[in-house]
Amino acid sequence: MSAVLPALSPARRRVVLYNPRAVFYTMPLGLLAVGSHLDPSRWEVVVVDGRLAADPTGAVLSACKGAFAFGVSVLTGAPIRDAVDVSRAVKTRFPSLPVVWGGWHPSLFGTECLRDEPSIDVTVQGQGEETFAEVLERLSRGTGLSGCAGCAFRDPSGVPVANPPRAFAAVESFARHDFSLLLVERYFALKGKRQLDYVTSQGCHFRCAFCADPFVYGRQWAGFPPERVGEELASLHARYGMDDVNFQDETFFTYLDRVAGIAEELTRRALPFTWAATMRADQGDRLTEDVWAACKRSGLRRVLIGVEAGTQEMVDRIRKDIRLEQVLRCAERCKRHGIGAIFPFIVCFPGETDASVKASLGMARRLRAMSSSFQTPVFFFKPYPGTPLTEEAVRDGYRPPSTLDEWARFDFYDADSPWATKERARLVRRFRYYQRLGYDPAPAWKRPLAALARWRCERGVYAFPVEQAIGQRLFPEPVLS
Repeated sequence: MSAVLPALSPARRRVVLYNPRAVFYTMPLGLLAVGSHLDPSRWEVVVVDGRLAADPTGAVLSACKGAFAFGVSVLTGAPIRDAVDVSRAVKTRFPSLPVVWGGWHPSLFGTECLRDEPSIDVTVQGQGEETFAEVLERLSRGTGLSGCAGCAFRDPSGVPVANPPRAFAAVESFARHDFSLLLVERYFALKGKRQLDYVTSQGCHFRCAFCADPFVYGRQWAGFPPERVGEELASLHARYGMDDVNFQDETFFTYLDRVAGIAEELTRRALPFTWAATMRADQGDRLTEDVWAACKRSGLRRVLIGVEAGTQEMVDRIRKDIRLEQVLRCAERCKRHGIGAIFPFIVCFPGETDASVKASLGMARRLRAMSSSFQTPVFFFKPYPGTPLTEEAVRDGYRPPSTLDEWARFDFYDADSPWATKERARLVRRFRYYQRLGYDPAPAWKRPLAALARWRCERGVYAFPVEQAIGQRLFPEPVLS
């Protein structure tokens, strides 16, 4: 973002949108969506990304001079701390500037955010495009936010009030994303490749008992038709020359005819980039060989297929609604067509036995060994509000985070739940380490260690992890959230 912003015409007002610092470099598609949906004849949108700016707070404060409103997209976990710090700085410098939070965390905890943090004036729940536009319109007219669906605010006495939810809207009704709002080349540089993040749908039809999607979207889904996807990606490629597209849809393969149409569009237009997307095991199992081949021809390089557990009993309990045989068949098809895959697992669910955890690690090991293009990350279960598993966890004595400060320390990757006992946590950490060491590409000097790591994984022998202690001291991993 330039240090000096152009003066606004009297008819246009500036809206500053902030993406908090994080350890990943996915483009801020949520901010892009709400910013693009604002009428450009009335609103000038400035996006500041804390991951790109040398001084994020200074960049935000500079942009907020003369602005009408400040918005923040907030994920649960570590980004909350930066969101709070920057919001407080804005409110201190510009006390009358409305501060609006949206994104996953305010969608789940809209009134709680207002209760805990005085610098926040409004929170947005669910799809933000229409709600944020209406919030700005009402604030500009001074008519108040009572009855504005999909947001929460404070009443005149300072008490947080939640309006009714906004009805789920078809994504085709929203404005096209204006990527000129983002510093696209900066993201390419940070990623180390010309990879564009892009989304073709919102929502998810499924009912996984550990996931927040059913809570936020009500198990609804809407997506772009193949023609629009092809047209937009052709235009974006002409402008940015990306060589890879990472589809950030919750469930890209929801409707198989649409997927086949998108593959046909990409092939017909001869778009020379690869792509990656999310896939459920049941969706991939229903996909015909012709469509698998068409996706590969169009550039599909990798799919992400959530497995979550290694026994059918646990898969059924968490309402994943897939069969483990479907996972294995998808893995075979990926291998046959030369497509990479990520198979995430979750362990230490409430009431899960040691045998079940070991079965999940065994399934992860089995999939990882099938192809050098497969990955099997393992995460610890973390309870989200409103889900059956969370209700069960609370009944069993779990105390979830209850304040913004506690949620800011919420770590999605490492163990901080009562079901990850010391022994289980140690087992999972060692498994993750040796999986990476044994199966990730390695330089020549590391190959003897890789062979030893594979031996450990194949036999489940993780005692006396001398090489792990040395490796983690020399090459510490970043903290993920």
